[in-house]
Amino acid sequence: MKRYNLLFVLLLLIFNVTNAQKKGTPAADFSAIGEAKTKIENTVPLVIKHLKEISEKENDPAILTNGTNTLAKEYGKVELEWRLYRGNMNNCILNNSSKKAKKCMEYHNSMFRGTLINYNNYITNLTRKNGYLGVEGDTKFELNPSEVTTKLSESYFNGNDAANRMKGNQKKEFLSQTTADDNALKPFNQLTVE
Repeated sequence: MKRYNLLFVLLLLIFNVTNAQKKGTPAADFSAIGEAKTKIENTVPLVIKHLKEISEKENDPAILTNGTNTLAKEYGKVELEWRLYRGNMNNCILNNSSKKAKKCMEYHNSMFRGTLINYNNYITNLTRKNGYLGVEGDTKFELNPSEVTTKLSESYFNGNDAANRMKGNQKKEFLSQTTADDNALKPFNQLTVE
């Protein structure tokens, strides 16, 4: 009888240690936010480079000027939506039950995906082969809206699960990393200089 008690105590101890480890270290990785930020930012220099090539080929500086101004407006839409998206995803997690949080996050993820698709369509059409004044070659972008938003969605869903194991302030501090200045998109003018 004593062996069974000892076995039971050992199993209980292993179970408690495993659960304590799970509660102590949230199983969430927000690196997808930094990756998405980089992929979005990297599009700007590529489009500017393409516009410069066209401008030089056609000997028309207005192509570069007008194209850059339009790109700035399109990038500005993504920049605004990116800020809103991260804030809304955090609010979904902080202010809702787990089930409602998931529906809320799905909604905001689909809104951001729509913005990214529009931006991707714009830059792809602008830079595709023979898309503008017959400039040869396609500009390749690492930005794939579906892939980016799927990774972001998974990251936030894991973050939600981790946050549900936390208390008030711990939850807020954990999620504040997603809205940190480091994860904000760089301003357009800063990207055109690089």
